Amino acid sequence: MPKVYVCRNWFTDILDRITPLHEMKVWEGEDSSPREVLLEEIRDIEGVISVASPIDAEIINAAPKLKIISSCSVGYDHIDVAEATRKGIPVGNTPDVLTETTADLTFSLLLASARRIVDGDIFTRQGKWRMHAHLDLLGVDVHHATLGIVGLGKIGTHVAKRAKAFNMRVLYYDAIRKIDIEGVLGVEYISDLHSLLSESDFISLNMNLTDQTRHMIGAHEFSVMKPTAILINASRGGVIDQKELYEALKSRQILRAALDVTEVEPIPPDDPLLSLDNLIITPHIGSCTIATRREMMGMAVDQLLAGLRGERIPHCVNPIVYDNL
Repeated sequence: MPKVYVCRNWFTDILDRITPLHEMKVWEGEDSSPREVLLEEIRDIEGVISVASPIDAEIINAAPKLKIISSCSVGYDHIDVAEATRKGIPVGNTPDVLTETTADLTFSLLLASARRIVDGDIFTRQGKWRMHAHLDLLGVDVHHATLGIVGLGKIGTHVAKRAKAFNMRVLYYDAIRKIDIEGVLGVEYISDLHSLLSESDFISLNMNLTDQTRHMIGAHEFSVMKPTAILINASRGGVIDQKELYEALKSRQILRAALDVTEVEPIPPDDPLLSLDNLIITPHIGSCTIATRREMMGMAVDQLLAGLRGERIPHCVNPIVYDNL
């Protein structure tokens, strides 16, 4: 039977749908399959499910039988799509299913930063809860504040919906103006990024990582933000220049930040960001609910099986591979 490799052992009942049709091997480690293991395993396989495991050109070229790369994620910057395309291999992702879940996490980070939830938990566990101690944990109001959204795609739109429930003024910056969403949600388009940054109390980054957005937020952008600004990033770590973020937070150029993503993941334990007391970092858990992750894996399996049958997969990030069929 054709061989399949799965880079992480999630939801075995869903993965078991593969075994009647294909020989399946699953990485059993706690994290995703290491690159060197994947490079060896992929040499004789026809389909792979990646759960954040990098699949670069060397890995793709080591797999002469490979017919389908199915990623259990929306983002696909961990896959060399250009090389896959050159080899005629479709790459699938799992869009839409995690949109609202990630918007929930984004707004959770916003609330936790504004109201100092993590600080309060540490404060209590350290036995510092005493009369008038609450003055040590003063936060900022979310209601009626101004939220600036950079990237009003599907997730950004759902973040805006949540903000409206808090009576926030919502501004957005995007390469494409979304007049229809403006009418429905009452959000305001700002054509200049720096104008949005300077007006916002909270800034939520919700754009894809591309050559144009890499390090889009750096020293100059921090310089135009309010000193009371709180920055939230649940998109991709690479959209922020992390060295400049460290400097902005350390010098209190901005008030706080909350990240679900970092430029290098996992973040190295000696990264200076981890020394800051005005930063929350979570380990890329934007889609991390049971229901959402199960649906993502189900979609990834569906696309894997379709690709192995030679069918056009429904969520293909490089549809050009089908043009010559």
